[in-house]
Amino acid sequence: MAHKNCQSCSMPLKKDPNGGGTNADGSTSAKYCSMCYQNGTFTQPDMTVTEMQVLVTNQMAKMGFPKFLARFFTKGIPKLERWKS
Repeated sequence: MAHKNCQSCSMPLKKDPNGGGTNADGSTSAKYCSMCYQNGTFTQPDMTVTEMQVLVTNQMAKMGFPKFLARFFTKGIPKLERWKS
């Protein structure tokens, strides 16, 4: 199943400057962005869901989003595939 958003950070995959993360075989990941997933592994494997929410909130704030709106957009991160287990 193709996803519209990264299943780790929720970034829209069409906004990924590298076109998506990469699987171990070098193919493009249909689930994860290049910031979260490279060569078949997570770039920050020990990161918690809370840490991801803080990181995404801060990145969105740097892009000019109001903090309250950035926090709102990160509410769904715990429901993404990476964080379900």
